[in-house]
Amino acid sequence: MAKKSDYNASKIKILGGIEAVRKRPSMYIGSTSRAGLHHLIYEVVDNCIDEALAGFCDSVEATIHKDNSVTVTDNGRGIPIDMHKETKKPAAEVVLTTLHAGGKFGDGSYKVSGGLHGVGVSVVNALSEWMDVEIRRDGEVYNQRFERGEASAPKRTKDKTAEEKTGTEINFLADKQIFEETDYDYETVAHRLKELAYLNKGLKIKFSDERGKGKTETYKYDGGIAEYVKHISEGKEPLYKPAIFVSGEKDNIVVEVALQHCKDYYDENVFSFVNCIKTKEGGTHVVGFKTAITRAVNNFAKRYGLIKGDAESLSGDDVREGLSCVISLRVPSPQFEGQTKTKLGNSEVKGIVDSLVDEGVTNYLDKNPAAGRAITEKALIAMRVRAAARKAQELERKKSALDTATLPGKLADCTERDPAKCELFLVEGDSAGGSAKQGRDRMFQAILPLKGKILNVEKARLDKILNNDEIRTMITAIGSGVITGLRGGGNGGEEKEGELTQEEFLKKLQYHKVIIMTDADVDGAHIRTLLLTFFFRYARLIIENGNLFIAQPPLYLLKKGKAQTWIYSEKEMEENLKRTGKEGVSIQRYKGLGEMNPEQLWETTMNPEKRTMLKVDIEDGETADEIFTMLMGSEVGPRKDFIVQFAKKVRWLDI
Repeated sequence: MAKKSDYNASKIKILGGIEAVRKRPSMYIGSTSRAGLHHLIYEVVDNCIDEALAGFCDSVEATIHKDNSVTVTDNGRGIPIDMHKETKKPAAEVVLTTLHAGGKFGDGSYKVSGGLHGVGVSVVNALSEWMDVEIRRDGEVYNQRFERGEASAPKRTKDKTAEEKTGTEINFLADKQIFEETDYDYETVAHRLKELAYLNKGLKIKFSDERGKGKTETYKYDGGIAEYVKHISEGKEPLYKPAIFVSGEKDNIVVEVALQHCKDYYDENVFSFVNCIKTKEGGTHVVGFKTAITRAVNNFAKRYGLIKGDAESLSGDDVREGLSCVISLRVPSPQFEGQTKTKLGNSEVKGIVDSLVDEGVTNYLDKNPAAGRAITEKALIAMRVRAAARKAQELERKKSALDTATLPGKLADCTERDPAKCELFLVEGDSAGGSAKQGRDRMFQAILPLKGKILNVEKARLDKILNNDEIRTMITAIGSGVITGLRGGGNGGEEKEGELTQEEFLKKLQYHKVIIMTDADVDGAHIRTLLLTFFFRYARLIIENGNLFIAQPPLYLLKKGKAQTWIYSEKEMEENLKRTGKEGVSIQRYKGLGEMNPEQLWETTMNPEKRTMLKVDIEDGETADEIFTMLMGSEVGPRKDFIVQFAKKVRWLDI
């Protein structure tokens, strides 16, 4: 037993609002990494969006300054600046310094809003080194400065233009004492602002970045979410035009849905929002939509004799194959699961969305029977293919060719039997495979050579994927149970049949490091993309659990006298030659890994002692999904920028 301690009432600390936020910031913004940093901008912008939802704002500007401070401005009503009766302080100061204070609790201020708890902008204030606020309203300009949440005396200036030109400007600098880094990623912030512009038809959002060479973009979409669906489907051939758009209101809940199926595309992309907040895990609104569209298409198919008699009805997965969809709701009192608001729980929403979508889609299909037939025919093919794929997925039970007990002939396995200590190199080509086999450490490194470019799984059905020799070989080597978990890319919070738990996954994974090792040229980048696509779509846990790696082999060997330098890119080579000059330098370019002898391959790429690993965690699936949207509509091209961007979603072996 431990000795009696001095734990008593004096040890109980009561943290005030701002102090509590600074002590436990992750409770309010998720983390103090870059994802949490971006959350600061989102919280301030969301207040502007609430003004837009209320009909008082049509323009928002966000600027990242050279010092990484941020300014967000809107032309809304402006935060109230009159005295708050209970606190005897200006209302603006109360909103900016007090948790759970705002205009979203009572009736009348905001019919709908994304912020529900009144902690948004006050949390940004608490986690900022400083914040400057300027409010224009009621014929006054109100200015106030805050330092780590502490307020200075406000300044008021009379200005007649503030009667008409109202609005709020908030300028803040994230606190280095709180955040691991304070450098914003332009593309991440731009994606969210662009998304908000799509969701708020006619709202203009201007985004500027003064860092580096500077950049400014303006987003304004008069077509709203119908344009969003068009953007999601960019590069793919639509099954019908225009996209189906359904809108309606019931019990003060406003529903908007835009959807479109695409030819020669088999994945499902359903993005859902409530009051402009992305519900990544779906919820009752997504369930209502899926139920309605399945029923509407089945009813159409039966009315037109496309499904006869007692034939099996189309499943939801069949109907939604190749579907791009955006669901956007305005809900007065949404019930989200947790502060992160990733899933909607309002039970009444399901029936409202169900009835409105059923009616809207049914009317569209009756007026456009050609579109209805095209959707039904695509779904019928999906149903037949799904039946064939189910048989193919009975890999382990039937001890078929994918039985994990039978390793593929091309695999040079390692002698270590503990998967946690084993590495599997997926190598481009037999020549490189031969060099890798000779250069490896046989104790823990296994080599699997692959023939060139594997199948592009974004443009192939499941039965074709499972019948592809190279993919079957990979599945067998890695562990067929891992692949047959089949974690799809669809959004909506539905559990996938046969989805693996973390514990089941690790038991089935035969190598805890799966390393993609392709040539350093554009063809190698192309193959790497195809392999990443396969893992992203059909073995997502390997990425999410940190088991997928990318080896970065050199492209050149520079020799000058006895010194030699390995070079990993054209840019690095140019910079090196500028420093050293070309005189007396011999340059050897490695067109492929097969041109490197085993000792060189071990020295530069395969030796664990020579590796430096940069771990980049997946922030969430959203960015990865957005990256893959660039890929879905056409054959994967050797795009270096795409490769680098996706590589941020896995762990990168920076040799």
